[in-house]
Amino acid sequence: MTPAPASATPSASGTDDRYARGLAALSLVTGTEHPTVLDPVAEIAPDLARFTVEFGYGDVWSQPGLTPRQRQIGTVAALAALGNAAPQLRFHIAGALNVGCTRREIVETVIHTTVYAGFPAALNALTAAREVFAAHPEGAGDPEPESTPADERRARGVALLEQVDGPAGPRIIDSLADLAPDLGRFVVDYVFGDVYARTGLDLVTRELASVAMCTALGTAAPQLRVHIRGFLNVGGTREELVALLTQLAGYAGFPAALNGVAAAREIFAERDAAS
Repeated sequence: MTPAPASATPSASGTDDRYARGLAALSLVTGTEHPTVLDPVAEIAPDLARFTVEFGYGDVWSQPGLTPRQRQIGTVAALAALGNAAPQLRFHIAGALNVGCTRREIVETVIHTTVYAGFPAALNALTAAREVFAAHPEGAGDPEPESTPADERRARGVALLEQVDGPAGPRIIDSLADLAPDLGRFVVDYVFGDVYARTGLDLVTRELASVAMCTALGTAAPQLRVHIRGFLNVGGTREELVALLTQLAGYAGFPAALNGVAAAREIFAERDAAS
């Protein structure tokens, strides 16, 4: 989401507070004191520009529960996975740099996209990142090549899968042995042995990105539940999860966010019953 010009600023006192709060949050993302990114929107749809500031940034983005870095990584992950919002993806990649994310973290989020949305989505997101990096040459943390030694992929993959999904993880892979053994092997070796083993994002942030992608796509309910559990297993909190799912209402729509919350409710109940 991207503020309205002064002409779109509302006059009601309560709304003024939301607008001012939203404009402050948007200024943090754009890195400018007086953001003008929604001026073209306000020319033909001033209420949409106002809703973006008041709701998107004043109500949602300004809530506690996530750091600005987490919000931007989650948003970049969701938009990269959706693959249908290139201008907004570029805006939020730039926003990620503005709130302190490094180029390496952004590139790692794009690489992570290969797992949940496929290589075309990841390659398109990388094109967007390249354009943003060219316009922000001062950005820190240029990525370096990184790989897992071939003889360590399986062991690292199994270890990380167990960190994320507990003992159930390897059993799920075993269940593919009779029908698609190579797919099971690729889940361990590529998803966890290659991608998750990379050092550019910590494991909590990887799981936050996974939840954002699975929620935004809306086509991976079982995997979303796995990664909601995984986020909690590796140290994420319920507050962070709910804040992320709430934010995704603005980027993937309310149905996707509500489905995500329903999945989170199941996992929370499951964990409470087991405690």
